[in-house]
Amino acid sequence: MERSTDESLGRRHLLARAAALTIGGTGGGAAAGAAEALSGTGIGRTGGEDEGGGTPFGQVVVLPGDSRYESLRRGDNFRFVGRPEEIRLVGSTGQVVRAVADAVRSGRRIAVRSGGHCFEDFTAGPDVRVLLDLSPMGAVGFDPGMGAFVVRPGATLGHVYRTLFQGWGVTIPAGGCPEVGAGGHLAGGGYGPLSRRHGSVVDYLHAVEVVVVDRDGTARAVVATRDPGDPHHDLWWAHTGGGGGNFGVVTRYWLRSPGPEGSGDRRPAEPARLLPSAPSRLLEGLVIWTWDGMDERAFTTLLRNFGTWHEHNSAPGSRAANLYAVLVARHRATGGLQLTVQIDADLPDADALLTGFVSAMTAGGGVAPSVTLRGILPWLHAMTWPGTGEAGDVGTRRYKDKAGYLRRGFTDTQLATVYRHLTNDTGSTGDTDSGMLLIGYGGQVNAVTPHATAVAQRDSVMKAIYFTVWAAEADDTARLTWVRDFYRDVYRDTGGVPVPGDVSDGSYINYADTDLADPAWNTSGTPWHTLYYKANYPRLQRIKARWDPRDVFRHSLSVEPPPR
Repeated sequence: MERSTDESLGRRHLLARAAALTIGGTGGGAAAGAAEALSGTGIGRTGGEDEGGGTPFGQVVVLPGDSRYESLRRGDNFRFVGRPEEIRLVGSTGQVVRAVADAVRSGRRIAVRSGGHCFEDFTAGPDVRVLLDLSPMGAVGFDPGMGAFVVRPGATLGHVYRTLFQGWGVTIPAGGCPEVGAGGHLAGGGYGPLSRRHGSVVDYLHAVEVVVVDRDGTARAVVATRDPGDPHHDLWWAHTGGGGGNFGVVTRYWLRSPGPEGSGDRRPAEPARLLPSAPSRLLEGLVIWTWDGMDERAFTTLLRNFGTWHEHNSAPGSRAANLYAVLVARHRATGGLQLTVQIDADLPDADALLTGFVSAMTAGGGVAPSVTLRGILPWLHAMTWPGTGEAGDVGTRRYKDKAGYLRRGFTDTQLATVYRHLTNDTGSTGDTDSGMLLIGYGGQVNAVTPHATAVAQRDSVMKAIYFTVWAAEADDTARLTWVRDFYRDVYRDTGGVPVPGDVSDGSYINYADTDLADPAWNTSGTPWHTLYYKANYPRLQRIKARWDPRDVFRHSLSVEPPPR
């Protein structure tokens, strides 16, 4: 029975929000960042020891056998459990410098974690001996000296949104998962529900503070800005989508809307004008279709409609770029199809845009939705609701996600492949949840040239996510095989991966997937780094050689130094 309401957004907060916006906004690169508590005066602009700030308990070193060790050595994905010799929780740039120096001096591999939502083993590799946990370094505020908002990358996105909104009524176009740490999310080129309207979050990166290691092993903090005259400018550029864990330990981000480069305008009178204004209210819609009566034609029509609409409605500055949508297609064994849509409720044509989009989505499908909901809720509530923060519940924390950018909708052959894998006998059984998402992208993101930042994909209109979530370690092989086969078959014509071309445009480094570097799963002849960084990779390699000449900061998909 179809049900429609303009009053309530119940059904577990539009039901689809947890699945749709969780993966849509996840930062992924948990190895990336670090953050420190904001001191009263801030650090000197050349980088160095903090004046005040830090954690309320100072630096903490947790060793095996400590009651805290078992919890702290785990990130969000329970597939990966590290065995570091020590876990350091740090609260200042100075503490980070000393921890990195200690690790380098003793020859121990170091990894850095902020939020812990990494899709791979970047912080839990078997050779990691020192795990630097920067989650205590989570303050957010305004730095009048820099003329920009400062975010410590240990801050969760929910805390960032809440602080910016409460203090100044502004926001950033970052992800929809409030528990993700800002550290990896920002460095990897984060995006979220406001990105079609306002662009990638890295388009607002004004400066970054990074603890780096010189060739002689000296650890030091460096501030790099977007000013092209800054001698450290290349280090700033590397953090506009170059991914985490590659160049150093981020200890501070400064954010503000871009202006004339090198203008020297660092102290505007009104901080509230330095970032996009946050919406007051969101108009949200939910449409759900069950698998009952859903044949291949109906299924592929819905996915094709989603792709066609985004092909035609993703130009920068267009009215339609104000609308953000996610389509979740779960395996037949565990659910149906869920369309979640949101738009600033105070835009004059918000209701008409949402109505027109839903009509375009349902046209020609032949299957009526089982649920249709629409309503308005406060923006801050939507962006900080904790139900969007985890993959699975406390008992299902093993997952594998794979991804690809889309320049246009899937081909008919790809759509048939998606249908086959979401209706097979191995897609989802027992304590599992499997499927795929299509996520609206483009809009203002595509107003920036591919080389202006490290985010090279600047003409895509969607992202696709292929996921499986499960509980038991015994199911690892079956679940990994299913999602890997699914992904390979969708991209069979291009060697099992989304090689840039007419339809695909590579993948997103915050959705890290080591299979792209495995010749067993990538038979395209296109290397993994081209899929993530395209023509920007050689520049990232040169920056790596300059700022991390000893290759201290590395993981299974890290930027490699250029060949000598």
